[in-house]
Amino acid sequence: MNIGRAKEIAESAEVHNVTYDGIPVIIQHVDDETKMARIYSKQNPEQEQDVPILNLIEET
Repeated sequence: MNIGRAKEIAESAEVHNVTYDGIPVIIQHVDDETKMARIYSKQNPEQEQDVPILNLIEET
């Protein structure tokens, strides 16, 4: 995924189908400088992590 799209999804009120390592996630924040995204899994929302934006996949 590219940074622009990750930011759009993070700022959107809609739910998007995004996965990280095959797990559905929510994008909480995108950092332009580090190209990392703060995410959490839909199944385990209290476990947040920073991951490379390039590793996020938007399912259509």
